[in-house]
Amino acid sequence: MDLIMARKNSFLWFVLLGLIYSLVGTAVAEDDGRKEYIVYMGAKPPGDFSAYDAHTNILQEIFGSKASTFLVHSYERSFNGFVAKLTQEEMQQMKGMDEVVTIFPNEKKHLLTTRSWDYVGFPQQVKRTSVESDVIIGVFDSGIWPESDSFNDKGFGPPPSKWMGSCQGFSNFTCNNKIIGAKYYRSFGQFTQEDMPSPRDSKGHGTHTTSTAAGGLVNMASLMGYASGTARGGVPSARIAVYKICWSDGCNDADILAAFDDAIADGVDIISLSVGGKTSKDYFADSIAIGAFHAMKNGILTSNAAGNDGPNFFTVRNFSPWSLSVAATTIDRKFVTKAQLGGSNVYEGVSINTFEQNDMYPLIYGGDAPNTAGGFTSRESRSCLPKSLNPELVKGKIVFCNRETSGEGALLAGAVGTLMADTRPQDSSRSYPLPASRLSSQDGNNIYNYISSTSNATASILKSTEVNDTTAPYVASFSSRGPNPATPDILKPDIAAPGVHILAAWPPISPVSGVKGDSRSVLYNIISGTSMACPHATGAAAYIKSFHPTWSPGAIKSALMTTATPMSAEKNPEAELAYGAGNINPTKSVDPGLVYDADETDYIKFLCGEGYSSGALQRITGENVVCSAATSGTAGNLNYPSFTLISRDMKSIIGMLNRTATNVGSSESTYKATVSGAPEGLAIQVVPDTLSFTSLGQKLPFVLQVEGSVEESIVSASLVWNDGVHQVRSPIVVLVLA
Repeated sequence: MDLIMARKNSFLWFVLLGLIYSLVGTAVAEDDGRKEYIVYMGAKPPGDFSAYDAHTNILQEIFGSKASTFLVHSYERSFNGFVAKLTQEEMQQMKGMDEVVTIFPNEKKHLLTTRSWDYVGFPQQVKRTSVESDVIIGVFDSGIWPESDSFNDKGFGPPPSKWMGSCQGFSNFTCNNKIIGAKYYRSFGQFTQEDMPSPRDSKGHGTHTTSTAAGGLVNMASLMGYASGTARGGVPSARIAVYKICWSDGCNDADILAAFDDAIADGVDIISLSVGGKTSKDYFADSIAIGAFHAMKNGILTSNAAGNDGPNFFTVRNFSPWSLSVAATTIDRKFVTKAQLGGSNVYEGVSINTFEQNDMYPLIYGGDAPNTAGGFTSRESRSCLPKSLNPELVKGKIVFCNRETSGEGALLAGAVGTLMADTRPQDSSRSYPLPASRLSSQDGNNIYNYISSTSNATASILKSTEVNDTTAPYVASFSSRGPNPATPDILKPDIAAPGVHILAAWPPISPVSGVKGDSRSVLYNIISGTSMACPHATGAAAYIKSFHPTWSPGAIKSALMTTATPMSAEKNPEAELAYGAGNINPTKSVDPGLVYDADETDYIKFLCGEGYSSGALQRITGENVVCSAATSGTAGNLNYPSFTLISRDMKSIIGMLNRTATNVGSSESTYKATVSGAPEGLAIQVVPDTLSFTSLGQKLPFVLQVEGSVEESIVSASLVWNDGVHQVRSPIVVLVLA
């Protein structure tokens, strides 16, 4: 603990610095009805190109000589566009300009391991190549804590010669041969007291995700004794480039695009982005989809978190076909926390409770302690919302709340613990700033009845117990589900990876629970989310890249999907709409046998088929694209590693899905097709059902024919190509949409 406190104290001045910046930072422009818009103009023009001059000239058509006053930022390294302050009327004027592909508000997106890598069959001793140290992972997140042992550069040589990035230097922040680049972006210019104007991470999220993907080996890591073991990333020898885009108030679209603009030009190999919006948008009105498209054009795969808005359908937030969308699965550890009541009853809930209560404390219902002086009623206080509880009634007591909260309300009121009743599944636990347990609604009713029936209700909250989850793996209830809201014919999410109860590096100044006032200081923390699943897939993708440096983003994605471990539809009723192709299997993914490759040309055909105009695609790609009947492709025929067929009628299912397989296994090999799992009444055939290859890189086409009827709106099967060595598996999903 002395080491932790020493590190913490050595950086306390950063907090003071953040306060100074919040007071003297860039002043907010006066409210003249303008807000920031992103003007996306597609590919970077060839030859010499002055983005500032070009963008100012466009703005002059509206503002005349004052144009530069309204230009906030120019994108110029990897694609073309800018951010400008516009009124609604001015935005509409720009929308009609020929040079503009799309224009959309600069909105905010949000931030969506000792055991996890072993759990997916990827042990510490797995075969690796020397090329791994040449792989560069660009992480777009809340920054990094460079002093963490997970980012020690002992044994690393200088950065790869391809690296064109830089380290945005700042007092007491330096890069090393592990962290080879670091930048931060803040389009609004101003910083809050909680933010550090540097690539340094004060939230914890970025440090956690980065170490999950590419952290070095750290023995005896744990959260105060929980999940103890060796913490490591998927590719411990890979290099890290940090792009800080997220702050205490979220992650701005303008900053996300600025990070893509730089990362592509800097020379990263894989981009990891555990960020998502709250609503679904058109592909080219979404900053992540736009950036990922240009990354794909430059041979870079973008790994995205699927979102944390499950388990409802159509909640997946990152779904562009040229990126990887990752769902979150459980691993075989779980944390349970018991509450002992004065009446001798014991109730078991979930939380990660590192606190120990050795005494019984008075127990009070939040609804009986409203902060009336603050204008709150029992309606708010029963949910223990911040400032809703009366400190005079709650201080020194355990408060019972009839919904889950962060624990901030109970902490502010001086409570010594909180019990929360909740209807959500108990498949993930989290930390709170004080002793806490989240209980079922039935147990919550029993506790409420106990409080109501005695004048001296008491309770004690025990430390959490780490137990084995024998039902794992399954998709977490919070993980966003498909179908793809823009193109249901393309299965999303693509794949699943561990995202529940993941231990990874953490800044010692960031609260364990994320709640201000939580004084615990740790170097490793346990959190959950598709944000934690995404860097697992990122690490796996980087692992493939280390064996196959020339593979395209499409080939890497295919290798991950076709070698994934199948998951159980019995545990996950949404089936492939929850887990995609299955749980990642990095060890098998480096030798998939066949891949379903797709490049920019394939995606252009897809976009033509989706109704994008030739003019728009010419601006997006910078190429002479002409959409016609011959060049337009249906979504179902995009060369994707999964198959999805959409129908409007359960009694009449019919479709033909074309694919092309590329041989990356043995030079001479013959694959035989097998379809399994198709429900009665649905016939699925593969034509031809045998593919005979005579060389590596050879491509052979086939057609998947589906015909018949179904009894349910979601049915699935699988296609496996088998040459006796490789089993190349793809999910087949039939969706009946009313």
